[in-house]
Amino acid sequence: MKDVIIALDFANRAETFAFLDKFTEEKPFVKIGMELFYAEGPSIVREIKARGHKIFLDLKLHDIPNTVKKAMKALSSLDVDMTNLHAAGTSAMMRAALEGLTRPDGSRPLLIAVTQLTSTSQEAMERDILIEKPIDEVVMHYAETASLAGLDGVVCSPLEAGKVHGACGKTFLTVTPGVRFAEGEKGDQVRVTTPAKARELGSDYIVVGRPITAAENPAEAYRRCVREFLG
Repeated sequence: MKDVIIALDFANRAETFAFLDKFTEEKPFVKIGMELFYAEGPSIVREIKARGHKIFLDLKLHDIPNTVKKAMKALSSLDVDMTNLHAAGTSAMMRAALEGLTRPDGSRPLLIAVTQLTSTSQEAMERDILIEKPIDEVVMHYAETASLAGLDGVVCSPLEAGKVHGACGKTFLTVTPGVRFAEGEKGDQVRVTTPAKARELGSDYIVVGRPITAAENPAEAYRRCVREFLG
């Protein structure tokens, strides 16, 4: 299953629904991140879900295992389709998160782990967090750790998607931000590519923000992204 996920990087409910109202023919898969969730709380998730959208709740949890377990238990009641945490929190934290996220009936959202943010360069990783291994090697290690912990996939750069599948199997999901149209600006992303190239490299889901949300015609930009990514 491949899909395009739109990042709803808006400051409040009004901006979010003004944007979603522009989609009269589709119900895109959307991502709710920290800015919107912290501004509006769980109610924004419920409202968007009630409109018929699939939701990736992108809160990147990272804490001691017991705290993450309890947080995931709270999030499991929101009926999102996907959520995430930082792989750097260790395999014990990831296993605890799975336990907390799983509902009494055994169902749960997809759980994926962030490897290294697409804004992180090799230089920044070495300078700021004292990881001196090559970034590709770090991403692969985090992905393998997440897979062994029982997670469904990882957030990674499109440039790393094929290697993740090679290390963890084709069913291990790759969710890839850092996607821009060929003529677009990179913004604050470092490791980026186009929707078509992301498809070639093996991305299962691409997360696209400003190329769609800041477009003159967001619905048409979304359709173009779907065409280029799904082929």
